[in-house]
Order: sequence, then C-alpha cells, then structure tokens
Amino acid sequence: MQLVLNDIETDSPIRFQPVRRMSDDEYFAFCAANPELRIERTAEGEIEIMPPTGFETGDQNADLTMQLRAWAKRDGRGRAVDSSTEYFLPSGAARSPDASWVLRSRLATLTRDQKKKFLRLCPDFVVELRSPSDRLRNVQAKMREWMDNGAKLGWLIDPDSRSVYIYRPGRTTERLVDPRRVEGEPPIEGCVLEMADIWNPDL
Repeated sequence: MQLVLNDIETDSPIRFQPVRRMSDDEYFAFCAANPELRIERTAEGEIEIMPPTGFETGDQNADLTMQLRAWAKRDGRGRAVDSSTEYFLPSGAARSPDASWVLRSRLATLTRDQKKKFLRLCPDFVVELRSPSDRLRNVQAKMREWMDNGAKLGWLIDPDSRSVYIYRPGRTTERLVDPRRVEGEPPIEGCVLEMADIWNPDL
C-alpha cells in the first residue's frame, strides 16, 4: 500500500490508526512502498510518519553515527548502524533510533534474509538525538520504551540544552550538562563520544 500525502506541511509527526492492524510483514511492505517517508509504529499499531530533519540535525547525527561506527569497528564485539535502521520490538512497536549498536553474538543467530528486513530484537545500545521539532517529553518516552523492551543502555542527546540523558534499565535517568565527552559503560565500555562537533557543528 502506497500512501499519498498532498499539500501537507508540518513539523510534527502525522499519526493514524489503520482500520486493521498490519502484520509485521505487511508493515515492512508498507514502509518499502513508501521509501521517501520515515515511518514508525507504536505498540498499539498506530502509524507515525516523522518529518525530515534540518541540515544541522543531520550533520550532528552523521557525526555521532560516525564516532559510534568507528569505535565499533575497532572494538569488534558488535555492529553500529544509523538512523535508517528499524527494529520490531517485543512490545509490537517498530522503532528507528538515531544510532544503535547490537552484539555480534545476537546477530549471529539470524539468517541473512532476516537481516535484510527489520530485525526482531531490541538493540543493546541506542542513541536518540533531539531535533528542534521534537518535544523533549516525547523523546524521553521513546527512550523509556527502548529500556522497557530490552536495551541495556541509552543516550538522549539534547543539543539545545547541551545535555545528555543516560538511561539504564531499572535506574533513575542521569543528566549530564555540557559534557565534553560521554564515556560508555556496559555493554559499550570503551566507547567515547566527543561532543564538540555536536554542540558546535561547523556550519
């Protein structure tokens, strides 16, 4: 099913509830038929179409993904991917973090065909980057959703307040204000995210 949106301009997600909940295969086909859209699904089956990001947010996201990817290649224990990667979560939601990392030992249990589609697992580590159009409470709710579905660690980066919120399962969220760097802990111990280019993108 291809979705046609005419003359709609908005900085907020478009949400709608299908008459019938899509199966995972139907939802994947729906996303594939609409590659120009950023689509997610809530645990209740509601479809969310996200607005594209501005250039500054895209630059910041590219930098954090590059840093995570470079570390993952050196470390070798897992694979890091960008914001175009989506996951089917245990709750029934389908979500795309801005960057994520999954242990190789978990990926080894999947077939190549399974890896060509949305993985049916929650990544071990996720990063969400707040864009100017995101409401903080909505991104915080998404981070809690990641934790509830099995993520071991999550970072929410808010460039406007120069803050990083650290999420750990079963623990109170920690807020770092204007850190120069954010150091990883299990499962990504050894990873260091340098914040200079994220706080001050060279645009």
